[in-house]
Amino acid sequence: MHPLETYLRSLSRIRSSGSGVDETSYYGPLETLFNEIGKTLKPKVRCIITLKNRGAGHPDGGLFTADQFQKPSAETPLPGQLPARGALEAKPTKDSVRQIARTKQVKDYLSKYRQLLITNYRDFALTTRGGDGEPIILESYSLAADERAFWEAAAHPRATATTQGKRLEDYLKRVMMHAAPLAAPEDVAWFLASYARDALSRIENADLPALKAVRTSLEESLGLQFEGPKGEHFFRSTLVQTLFYGVFSAWVLWSKEHRPTDQKASFDWKAAAWSLHVPMIRTLFEQIATPSQLGPLGLVEVLDWSAATLNRVDRANFFEKFDEGQAVQYFYEPFLEAFDPALRKQLGVWYTPMEIVQYMVARVDTVLREDLGLEDGLADPNVYVLDPCCGTGTFLVEVLKRIANTLREKGSDALLAQDLKRIARDRVFGFEILPAPFVVAHLQLGLLLRNLGAPLEDYGERISVYLTNALTGWEPPVGSPATPAFPEFVAERDAAAQVKRAEPILVVLGNPPYNSFAGVSPAQELGLVDPYKEGLISEWKIKKFNLDDLYIRFFRLAERRIAEMTGKGIVCYISNFSYLSDPSFVVMRKRFLNEFDKLWFDSMNGDSRETGKLTPDGKPDPSVFSTERNREGIRVGTAVGLMVRGAADRKKYSVRFRNFWGASKRRDLLESLQTANFEACYEHASPRESNRFSFRPQNVSDQYMGWPRLVELSLESPSNGLMEKRGGALIDIDRDVLGSRMKVYYDPDASWNEIGSLHLGLKRNAARFDAVKTRKKVITSESFDSNRLRRYVMRPFDSRWCYYSSVRPLWNEPRPTLWVQCWEGNRFLLSRVKADKTPEGPPFYFVKGLSDDHLLA
Repeated sequence: MHPLETYLRSLSRIRSSGSGVDETSYYGPLETLFNEIGKTLKPKVRCIITLKNRGAGHPDGGLFTADQFQKPSAETPLPGQLPARGALEAKPTKDSVRQIARTKQVKDYLSKYRQLLITNYRDFALTTRGGDGEPIILESYSLAADERAFWEAAAHPRATATTQGKRLEDYLKRVMMHAAPLAAPEDVAWFLASYARDALSRIENADLPALKAVRTSLEESLGLQFEGPKGEHFFRSTLVQTLFYGVFSAWVLWSKEHRPTDQKASFDWKAAAWSLHVPMIRTLFEQIATPSQLGPLGLVEVLDWSAATLNRVDRANFFEKFDEGQAVQYFYEPFLEAFDPALRKQLGVWYTPMEIVQYMVARVDTVLREDLGLEDGLADPNVYVLDPCCGTGTFLVEVLKRIANTLREKGSDALLAQDLKRIARDRVFGFEILPAPFVVAHLQLGLLLRNLGAPLEDYGERISVYLTNALTGWEPPVGSPATPAFPEFVAERDAAAQVKRAEPILVVLGNPPYNSFAGVSPAQELGLVDPYKEGLISEWKIKKFNLDDLYIRFFRLAERRIAEMTGKGIVCYISNFSYLSDPSFVVMRKRFLNEFDKLWFDSMNGDSRETGKLTPDGKPDPSVFSTERNREGIRVGTAVGLMVRGAADRKKYSVRFRNFWGASKRRDLLESLQTANFEACYEHASPRESNRFSFRPQNVSDQYMGWPRLVELSLESPSNGLMEKRGGALIDIDRDVLGSRMKVYYDPDASWNEIGSLHLGLKRNAARFDAVKTRKKVITSESFDSNRLRRYVMRPFDSRWCYYSSVRPLWNEPRPTLWVQCWEGNRFLLSRVKADKTPEGPPFYFVKGLSDDHLLA
């Protein structure tokens, strides 16, 4: 039960008894509410009701931190302690907190305690003492518009807790943390995310007619549509994130201009737009942040609270961590996790560990030198780099750091900063489709340049990271493109198009997103991976495949950019590793072998399905994306793939592969760069038609490969087993029970109500299965036949009975060609197309009669 529900139930129970006193009878529920929320904080915060008179009267309570008690179980704080998180004053529900705040009693309390939370049990106001001694309300929260509405809400505690529980909880957490100086970027991220959630709740159901032009312009610039409720949520969430990242970025840059010891300096969020060096984002920010927009939406108050929080950050301690280039790990990722964890998971927003980033950039630098003959690697003036899914800019930051190291080694320290700024502007490019990480990318790269001594100074000066859909716009548009309402949006789109169509990109690297975004329809991307589907059915007999995952589209983009446009270069991605050997990707692999000379694959494993996240010797094998903050990581296995195209004659290719396992594999990967004979770390793979051009080495002899395959021994093409998907309605352990059920089902005189008493799977609609229409079709086509009650093997040693019918869609997949072969004396040899798990277990089974599609799964 949420603490708010408990609180309201208790208040309502006391009031309905008729024996309570307006103020003091409700102390207990209030104390419980604070303590339930306070115990989730670090340090824990405890509420003590009724404080001693320390020369300013008796406040109704105080908020103490755990270190103010002799031991955790102590009932009272140490002698002489003032409440670290302020005092508490409670009044009857009929009173107004704003009027209470103006009383002499409150002024007296503030003179002693400096911070006071005022409440009438329905409204809360965090109050402090202004410079003139007058009370100032810092932040407030209201559960209801007035007293009557509050007691109505209290009469429905669960519904009220559902709609307001999280917001009130966030508010009280902020109150109980307010006196603590903020230093850790994660804590600052939590506070801003908490305010951002409040902001989103204010606009989630609000009509936004004035922002329709912003929405349309975003859609036209990015070549996508925000569709349905999820698209609407995505759009509004994007606006809120952009607003708060704009404020945060402006505060970071403002902090660089004001020393932490300058106590008079105060950050003003209203001037944030002047600090943003991206015209498109500045325009987007201004459209959201103007008084005409923020006023009706009630966001001015939330942004004022955010600025107040930023103004109490211990900036010296904060920037000790933040200046290390860890904005993503320490701020962006925890912000999005706290702001909207479901959206974070949906977008595939994962912090790419620095070991992975550093390894990939170092490998690209080496291959440029050793295989493409560019002795300065990434620092060579002919090397143009693109991260087409740059997110928060981590790869681009590392690229610029690598270039800086090379320039230092060549003795260009004096001009290093300006050279690096020119490189960031002219030949290191990034594309990003989401405004929030896009803002962080500009922040991270801007901080890097500032720390090197070449800050972005001019109002229009910027780095070459663009807000665009990387998967579209590589060819000139057919006809006149839509024109966004704002010139800055047009300029951003055109600048990105210039990079796509004209710049000689030599390196494509990054961490492509794994999932599409629900509610977002990028119509122009359709057909992008069609080359990877050519011949799958006709040549390879692969009828079931899924090649529309987002990371596959990014591979196609990179292949086309390097092989078909520049003519030479490098592709280096960390991605889902399914493409290495899964049959669906055979055409994709064959194309890679035709287009690239050398291919290296570092399998990082960590797959939940294939290996159960276990090493071959049974030890834990976590995802490389598993961090202290996100121990789960991601479910799919991953691999670093690096492919280089340089030779004019590509009749020969080499494919190298190696595995990394266990909890230390990120470190092991990075340390492998120090190996004297790096190439010796790899096994050679032998992709060929017989193994579907697999990039994984196979430990089999040439003689084995000469044996005939099972399919070559068969007169008929192999068939999968049956697939029921009716919840077991057509299958049973007891033959008689199944027969009785199916007789009723086939009886044309049995009403649908009688059918309702049968197995749920026969009457519940499912994909491709309309229960009523299916029954009409079945009883029109055939009658019940006891000969169709057949033995059915579900799993090894699990034999049951089924009722077979070829009339679709009674069975989801009835496999009629298999049924034809079920004659007396015939037998079936079952095997797998490929191993699903390691170890795969016995790959064969022998049955007579029908069997299930997942018998060997």
